[in-house]
Amino acid sequence: MISFTVRMRFDPSELDGIRTNLEALTVASRKEPGCVNYVAHFLADDPTTVLIYEQYVDDAALDAHRASPHFAQHAIGGLYQGMKDRHVENLHAVA
Repeated sequence: MISFTVRMRFDPSELDGIRTNLEALTVASRKEPGCVNYVAHFLADDPTTVLIYEQYVDDAALDAHRASPHFAQHAIGGLYQGMKDRHVENLHAVA
């Protein structure tokens, strides 16, 4: 199982477009056969920061996600265009 979080910060003026891209990306990603979990959040105490929790069955499923048309449109062509910074945390399950 592949698990990680992605944290991105945005300018407040970008938030409507960010929400639109996150909603579309979330719906499409959850339909991928290798996606176990995909949950996007705005931080409660900082609405300019997004945290996405993702899980995939294996590396091939993650590669398929990153090669998908919805990732190209809503992540690369949407979120990545307006983000101020991005941080990924790879996770290892305890059990």
